[in-house]
Amino acid sequence: MESEHHAEHDSASRSALRSIGELARASGLGVGTLRYYDGAEVLTPAWVDPQTGYRWYRPDQLADARLLARLRRVGLPLADVRAVLAAAPGDGEAQRVLDTHLRRLEDGLADARRELSLIRAMIDQREQPMTTTPAELRLAVPAAELAAALDAVRFAVGGDPELPSLAGVLFEPDGPLLRLVATDRYRMAFAEVPVTGGPQEPTAGTVVPTPLVDALRALLGASSGEAVLTLSGELVRAEVGGHRIEGAAPALDYPDYRALTRTEPRHRVALPAADLRTAVETGATRTVPSGPDGADCEVVLLALTPDGGLAVTADPDPDGLTVAVNRAYLLDALAAARPGQLLLELDGPISPLAIRSADPADPFSLLMPVRLSA
Repeated sequence: MESEHHAEHDSASRSALRSIGELARASGLGVGTLRYYDGAEVLTPAWVDPQTGYRWYRPDQLADARLLARLRRVGLPLADVRAVLAAAPGDGEAQRVLDTHLRRLEDGLADARRELSLIRAMIDQREQPMTTTPAELRLAVPAAELAAALDAVRFAVGGDPELPSLAGVLFEPDGPLLRLVATDRYRMAFAEVPVTGGPQEPTAGTVVPTPLVDALRALLGASSGEAVLTLSGELVRAEVGGHRIEGAAPALDYPDYRALTRTEPRHRVALPAADLRTAVETGATRTVPSGPDGADCEVVLLALTPDGGLAVTADPDPDGLTVAVNRAYLLDALAAARPGQLLLELDGPISPLAIRSADPADPFSLLMPVRLSA
């Protein structure tokens, strides 16, 4: 009698189960998808017919199946899906997983926006190509201002022999200004100096190789007079106080930097340059695999504080914005920046960090953040 009672109970229990097809229709998940999640031990059936292998599910599993369908739509990784479904009610674990995924999606969107900005700039260049440098373009530049501009960008010059276009400073005439740009892909520096004799329309810049840049800086010295630059085809000439140097500047395509300078950051933080330097020099650091050669590098974590300030922190803030940057690169950028008040612009943990002075006409630099492993 007892065995018959158990048999009747098991039969009644199975009669309340939903077939895999019924669960698929009610949840929006395909039958094949439900089979996959069974194999992945994410949503396992309540009973599997030992003879046919057909899967059956409890009525209360429909809620999990519908939740699973929505988690799939937002691209939640399998391990995180499993964590959400297995989380105990009220412990907050599911919410933490979703918050982490949302930040990951926001970072991906920031990456996509940055790439699309670069793509649009490239399309603009194709449709409205810049004119080439004239056969001989002579520019008169205040020597002291040109020296200061070179000092502001020299730290960011690339040294990778496989990227010769980065092994120098871009001299780009633009009407009454001469723009200097340097980058090694991990940092970028900009400076502008006034010139006379500049072209009326934007022209393609000239990449002045590093040895010639250093020779020009030595020639400028502490001069307060005027320097005359001649950009002539693949030749660069500089004349200062009766002395002259010249050298070859091979025609190289410099990467488009404009999209990075046009971004509108979500956060701007003003602080004294000396305070930030002290915090970086004395604050906590961590070592991560990064850098141009893939070797370990020392990074500092910059976190927004509740009062809108910026602090060097030992650990990322899970509820706020933390940007990890190469410590040596940051100190180089601070050394090149104007003393006094700085303006730091942040948009996200993987978006460039801009370091500006209070005067928008002053040189500024960008640092590419270092990704921290999860």
